[in-house]
Amino acid sequence: MRPLGLCVGAMLLLLLLLVCGAKGEVASSCPVKLKAVGGCAGGEEECPFQLTLPPLSLQLPRSFRTLERSLRELQSLREEVAHLRTLKEEVAQLRTLKEEVGHLRGCCGGGTGGPRLPGEKKEEEEEAQQDQPGGDTPGTGQSAGPNPRLQEVQQELSGVTMGLQNATAKIAALEERLSQLQPNTSTDRSCSNYCAAHAPAPLTMAVRDCSDYSVMGRRTDGVYQVTPDLRGAAVKVWCDMASLGGGWTVIQRRVNDSVSFNRSWDEYKRGFGDLGGNLWLGNELIHSLTRGREMVLRVELQDAEGRREYAKYDHFYVANERLRYKLSVSDYSGTAGDALHFGERFNHDQKFFSTPDSDNDMYAAGNCAAYYGAGWWFDACMSANLNGRYYRRNYRGVRNGIFWGTWPNATHEFYPTGFRQAFRAAKMMIRPKNYAP
Repeated sequence: MRPLGLCVGAMLLLLLLLVCGAKGEVASSCPVKLKAVGGCAGGEEECPFQLTLPPLSLQLPRSFRTLERSLRELQSLREEVAHLRTLKEEVAQLRTLKEEVGHLRGCCGGGTGGPRLPGEKKEEEEEAQQDQPGGDTPGTGQSAGPNPRLQEVQQELSGVTMGLQNATAKIAALEERLSQLQPNTSTDRSCSNYCAAHAPAPLTMAVRDCSDYSVMGRRTDGVYQVTPDLRGAAVKVWCDMASLGGGWTVIQRRVNDSVSFNRSWDEYKRGFGDLGGNLWLGNELIHSLTRGREMVLRVELQDAEGRREYAKYDHFYVANERLRYKLSVSDYSGTAGDALHFGERFNHDQKFFSTPDSDNDMYAAGNCAAYYGAGWWFDACMSANLNGRYYRRNYRGVRNGIFWGTWPNATHEFYPTGFRQAFRAAKMMIRPKNYAP
């Protein structure tokens, strides 16, 4: 019953904040009351407290005081972030003011040259004055006084500049506060009036991909739950925690011929296969994983003879379904060759995803996905296709198997044997670019 009680308590606490804290009403006018009760040696911060929601009163554990402070802190941070968003408009205003200052200086006796921000060296102003001896206005013989509009604009420009500097400092402070916002839910048994629900579960942050588990010290390969889209539900993925520092989220894997990759658009969208075996994680989930973080892609291949090579791309992103899951991939390194950028005709970067029932490729005379029996980011048609048919040994005929066009023997696979290169294993996995093992 303890978890249920904690959940109810948390919901009521959120209700308290929403009802009486969202719009800043005076606490005395709020029907919901929250106060400390019981005698504790550590002061009010270490005591259990009572939540009164007329006509109901509940005794909650003292650790909910920490939860309350954390929620109020988050609410304050949200207000700060909303305030900082208005600075975008001030940036646009700053650019306009710069243009206006330059215009006024050029046409109203303000000297030559572009606008200067507050704090720039005065030597430039002195040099500009030397271009107009005595500061006289040409044709009048009289000294030109300061332009009122110019002074006003310069004052506004100075104010906006200072505002941007203050905003930078605030952003740095907010990032520091967010990094330190880890509520302490430990249990202290020094209270004389010890709560029954004395060991509440610690608050946890949403894990977005496998790299977050690795940072927390998880080092075992397997199935984990992640939440790449904080607005959606958690999903299960396979995490590679051993290869090259771990933290890899596997998005594609081929190990045998038990699963066909000749699938429809909807199947590639949702994903199919087995998390621990042959797998396509799903275009929608791949998009969510790559949307919020800059991702690195690693491709690992093993051919039928046992040779292993890899290709790494420091930029990997898949767009949403409206953009047909368009691929963005670049910055290659590795030993397998850059098959995704083979040449002008075969370049998979910036190409839409195609399936046998949804032709989005660059080949005008037909559907590459239908011809090769796989979903992929085809050009017209391909220099790489990791979703082709799985062959256990080298094969003849149409090159519809797993293919990587820069494989060491790819240019000689037709002659003299006439066989196509088969691959025993293929894997695609991603992790954030700024991940530090």
